[in-house]
Amino acid sequence: MSCLPMSEPSNPHPLPGYDPFAGVLHSVMAGEIREIREKLELLAEVLVCDEHFANNYLEQLQAFDYLIQHADECVNLLDRIAGGEDSLSAISHVRLGAVQDRLRTALKGQ
Repeated sequence: MSCLPMSEPSNPHPLPGYDPFAGVLHSVMAGEIREIREKLELLAEVLVCDEHFANNYLEQLQAFDYLIQHADECVNLLDRIAGGEDSLSAISHVRLGAVQDRLRTALKGQ
């Protein structure tokens, strides 16, 4: 068996559409959104402890809950994509139907 020298690749640039930083960026963005979710949770806890506020602003507190769930779904989606899962499969795990629908609609436009 002879050892031939390997030739240099004819195109040393990444493939079109391939971003070598995408996984890292998705992971970092997931961490940023996770921090937002945690701060929302802490704020919601403070507001719920105020009996007057809780009794008078139940609908707004439910909005906090939705935002927390929404952020959590975005974090999980970004983590799955950063881990190598393809976008369509990753979207299928999103539990908030409206969010999943918007994501699928966005991909159909591409």
